[in-house]
Amino acid sequence: MNWITNYVRPKINSILGRREVPENLWIKCPETGEMVFHNDLEENHFVIPASGFHMKMTAEARLKHMFDEGKYTVLPSPKVPQDPLKFRDSKKYSDRLRENRTKTGIEDSIVSAHGLVGDVEIVACVHDFAFMGGSLGIAAGEAIIQAFEAAIARNCPLVMFPASGGARMQEGILSLMQLPRTTVALQMLKEAGLPYIVVLTNPTTGGVSASYAMLGDIHIAEPGAEIGFAGKRVIEQTIREKLPEGFQTSEYLLEHGMIDMVVHRHDIPGTVARLLRIFLKLDAPAPVALPAPPIEPAPAEAAE
Repeated sequence: MNWITNYVRPKINSILGRREVPENLWIKCPETGEMVFHNDLEENHFVIPASGFHMKMTAEARLKHMFDEGKYTVLPSPKVPQDPLKFRDSKKYSDRLRENRTKTGIEDSIVSAHGLVGDVEIVACVHDFAFMGGSLGIAAGEAIIQAFEAAIARNCPLVMFPASGGARMQEGILSLMQLPRTTVALQMLKEAGLPYIVVLTNPTTGGVSASYAMLGDIHIAEPGAEIGFAGKRVIEQTIREKLPEGFQTSEYLLEHGMIDMVVHRHDIPGTVARLLRIFLKLDAPAPVALPAPPIEPAPAEAAE
């Protein structure tokens, strides 16, 4: 316990009438260095207004932005063994899980929900990068499988939002086993004739990109997202060559035919809804009839 920080400073601030300023009140743009007020950034769905840089989003913010009027039903988190390998590095894996659950307010790195997007019923599955880098472990794998099963049971499409550094090292081979398990669940969705759309966000790497993240019917990516298997530095050291500028960005992958489109975050819900209507052969939503403007009475002629 630091008694200066925890005791002396609060006492001085209370005497002088100072107020503590939240650390995240201002956010710095990674590209331009511009400082953006947190509330303004949140209202703009965590896109820097001037530069257009797409910041990371929590699962909750992503779901609220995706679903009509921000309304959705969260699917229950699966119950799985905790710390099956009794893993420990600088601290116990069980302690890391506890800390991340307290920090993020979610059980693991995957949050799944059910609702409407453009009046089209879907199940959405979102990685939360704030939870151990969105890594894929037993709980996350089981949550993804249950999301696919829920989509099949409801006869509706599934939309995946990967944001991950890959498999969770603290679970070893048990983490890698989630790659074929989720791929089998994905295949069950396709056999049911239901669409599967992937919205690639920053970053999508490792085993996640080597499995369900790159097996969609349509691959959308947010601008500037890092997408790949191994990191740029690791590849350069392996092949002993300098990689091209912008390598592994969504724009680079679009240019080389690896994804289908790059879409601004604000336009993703509408784009997904239009694609799903094409897949499901649904009619376009009826235009909303606007009320006719009131007719103003003609001015009375002045009496002669």
